[in-house]
Amino acid sequence: MAAGGVLLLNLTSAPRGRGSGVPGRQSHGLKRKFQSPHGNPPLKRKCKPSINTFKKRATEADVKEKGSSSQKSLPKKQLTDNRNEGPKNRPFVKTSSLFRNNPDIPEINRKAVQQVQEKVFTTDSFSQLDLHPHLVSTINTVLKISSMTSVQKQTIPVLLQGKDALVRSQTGSGKTLAYGIPLVQSLQGMNSKIQRSDGPYALILVPTRELALQSFDTMQKLLKPFAWIVPGVLMGGEKRKSEKARLRKGINILISTPGRLVDHIRSTECIHFRRTQWLIIDEADRILDLGFEKDVAVILNALNAERETRQNVLLSATLTEGVTRLADISLNDPISISIADEAQKVHKPASQTDRQASSSTSCMEQENFAVPEKLKQYVMMVPSKLRLVTLAAFILEKCKFEKHHKMIIFFSSCEQVEFHYELLLKVLSGRLESEQSEFVSSAPLQFLRLHGNMEQEERTEVFQEFLKSKTGVLLCTDVAARGLDLPQVTWIVQYNAPASPAEYIHRIGRTARIGCHGNSLLVLAPSEAEYVSLLASHKINVSEIKMEKVLSSLMKDDRFKLPRPRSKKSGGRDPQEVRERATVLQTKFENYVHSSEGTVRWAKKALQSFLCAYTTYPKNLKHIFHIKTLHLGHVAKSFGLRDAPQNLTALPAAGSKKKTKPRPKRSNVLKKTHGKHRLAEILRSEYSSGMDTGVSKVKRKKKQRKPGNQQQIPT
Repeated sequence: MAAGGVLLLNLTSAPRGRGSGVPGRQSHGLKRKFQSPHGNPPLKRKCKPSINTFKKRATEADVKEKGSSSQKSLPKKQLTDNRNEGPKNRPFVKTSSLFRNNPDIPEINRKAVQQVQEKVFTTDSFSQLDLHPHLVSTINTVLKISSMTSVQKQTIPVLLQGKDALVRSQTGSGKTLAYGIPLVQSLQGMNSKIQRSDGPYALILVPTRELALQSFDTMQKLLKPFAWIVPGVLMGGEKRKSEKARLRKGINILISTPGRLVDHIRSTECIHFRRTQWLIIDEADRILDLGFEKDVAVILNALNAERETRQNVLLSATLTEGVTRLADISLNDPISISIADEAQKVHKPASQTDRQASSSTSCMEQENFAVPEKLKQYVMMVPSKLRLVTLAAFILEKCKFEKHHKMIIFFSSCEQVEFHYELLLKVLSGRLESEQSEFVSSAPLQFLRLHGNMEQEERTEVFQEFLKSKTGVLLCTDVAARGLDLPQVTWIVQYNAPASPAEYIHRIGRTARIGCHGNSLLVLAPSEAEYVSLLASHKINVSEIKMEKVLSSLMKDDRFKLPRPRSKKSGGRDPQEVRERATVLQTKFENYVHSSEGTVRWAKKALQSFLCAYTTYPKNLKHIFHIKTLHLGHVAKSFGLRDAPQNLTALPAAGSKKKTKPRPKRSNVLKKTHGKHRLAEILRSEYSSGMDTGVSKVKRKKKQRKPGNQQQIPT
């Protein structure tokens, strides 16, 4: 009884003082259960709120009250108001501590460097060359080009003389026409008129399917007056049966990805190269980077077996060891044409250039790259936690408030593209159910995606749609980084830093093409700041944009405004309100991600693919991009996850093999953390020509097939 009395005394006295004087877990638990945050008896027990929620609501109300007026109101009234306010009207901003515990953003100490710039256009016209009048007319009327670019002026006369050439020029300088015009001029002027059934007279190798389609389109336009010359394209994702039928009928200018052509060389009897007089390898460095060197060797052997003499052309925006090695085995006493170096405007034998280029590895690493003259380059330092909201704010600023912008955003993996496409489409385009009514009148932002795991039909459809559109945002992997001529692109955003300065140049080359204006933005974490110095060492100049300036654009969008009891209108760029709005936007992302188990799994998968890609940076960049410098919890925030996943590691665990079973090739590659060519192998799956996909499909069929189900495709 005495003990009971003591217990009763503790229960009644606990709310008045901080300590009751009676130790013990039970009394402490009871105190916490019944104690009010203001020391008053618990009058609102019907609602049964947890003490944590209770305290947080009170704190939020106190903060608002202090900022809005000097008059004091009862905490009881505040709590009642907060409780009656609907969840739609009161954003739940508690979840994000976006602006706390972030690393300091370092000052960018970069040297002012003189960028290497090429003069794109010349005053010379195509009529000055010894070309067929119908070809000159087609260039002027169909392609609407009157004057030559620098690379065209130097390359076309060399190729018209029948010489081999190694051409190096900045991306977007008109290299396709530099080889296309002399090729068409040569074929149309042959003594015996070309027949379709003759087979290939020219072979053009390109690294990606999209570039194959683009090159095919250009050749079709050039061949308008010469209808008897038939161009054709072979690439992964298309039906082999229809490609075989086209090869039987005859293709005179054959454009192909290396993998698919090797597939046909091995399995299609009707393909031959008896009359092949031209071999053109476009984006030669990329073809080699993707691990197609063996495929190119197979193609060269097949060509040499049937005809040894032909004209060979290698084109690239960057000169690498692989390109010089390929030039040695494929070119015969070639002319080297390098537009970037003013001193090399006089033609040199390529053998001299090769010796200079391969004299030392350090020389190769310090290669200076030419950038388009009208391209403005920017860099932005963003802590990991703020990456997602900063990207969203930048998209809104450029594509919604400024308008008339066409943007490409580069990611390092297919999973990230898919995840961000769905997330940005739902949240920024107003497709969330709670916001449907607000966006009836305003046009939603247009988002498209492009990556190597998409079906070929869908890839082609997206490519054509973005090609024709005047505005929009394309989220993609490096599958769109090479050779593609996408008109009116005004911004290139590199959300994940490229693995080399050469790759950086190719990405930004999607804008400011053929003398147009363009902008690029590189997003870096504070730990990656040294990458700016690396770019400067290659004569690449970038200016800094402050993250706060980008986030301030959220002030123009009232969807991210916190409801305030005061009637006073908020200031234009009040830093505190900018932070509040960024937090509201982050909360919208997090709420969508956590709305179902499926979206959480999706976010984790995208996060894991980012970490996998992060481990594949080459050795010479490991001091800038190292997995140990990442804060997993902060990075998880940029994928809309509220906490760092417990069972997630930088690379797939042994148990994750089952999850990636539908694509065994990709998971096997990701597990190879050691080895010289792991990055090339990962990228190769990105640019797969379709041969590997076909093999994996056959394997799946074998597992499920019934007797007599599988048919052999006739050759």
